[in-house]
Amino acid sequence: MRQTEQNSLYQDLEKMSTAELLEGINAEDRKVPEVVAGSIPQIARLVDGIVERMERGGRVFYIGAGTSGRLGITDASEILPTYGLDGAFIGIIAGGDGAIRRAVEGAEDDPGQGWKDILAFGPKPEDTVVGISASGGAPYVLGAVRKGREAGMLTSCITCNEGSPLASEAEISVVAVVGPEFVTGSTRMKAGTATKLILNMISTSVMIRLGHVKGSHMVDMQLTNKKLVDRGTRMIMEETGITDYDYARSQLIRYGSVRAAVDAISKV
Repeated sequence: MRQTEQNSLYQDLEKMSTAELLEGINAEDRKVPEVVAGSIPQIARLVDGIVERMERGGRVFYIGAGTSGRLGITDASEILPTYGLDGAFIGIIAGGDGAIRRAVEGAEDDPGQGWKDILAFGPKPEDTVVGISASGGAPYVLGAVRKGREAGMLTSCITCNEGSPLASEAEISVVAVVGPEFVTGSTRMKAGTATKLILNMISTSVMIRLGHVKGSHMVDMQLTNKKLVDRGTRMIMEETGITDYDYARSQLIRYGSVRAAVDAISKV
């Protein structure tokens, strides 16, 4: 039996009080970061491979079904506003964008559709495919990873079952066995949390390695709201020693990013 399908360690959930339910869920959640820590060597290999390829113009495709697909889309969608890089990470979900909000029946069972969805973006050998599947058996994801490898792309996966077909197909397998879910088989819980943590680690580390963070600051973030304009202004003040908030803000607005504003001020 797959680890993600094992019976919960907790029984008679319907008889528990609210506090007991919350304590049980939290107790299980606390196990996840330790499990993810055991996958750091594999995550590091993947990050290094992605960086090497992105420096040659490559992109990252996250592809998954259901919760796994949604998590990939969430991570990919944050790259542009956070780091100012458009199209570097692409999230694809079985069933298309409509499946982001509502499950599309049978979408994950087509082994050929995943690669067809990637083909719409004109994949090339410098790209990376990261197949995301808690079970490690979704045909939609497995087919995409297999075809990506045949096309010369770097292939990886994130899964929560040992010995899965997906893990054996990918070049770099990130396997986080978080054990039985609090609600049996509900992989949006611990498996989803592990996946989210791993995706955070991948994309953040790649963006830092590619120079989109200076110190600890997101110097290429988009100025999409007042909070981010204020944050960027204070970053400029910290970096340049300027004490005039209004002047720092005006330079940020003028040049459009913290990096460009700091470079311009430094040349004065």
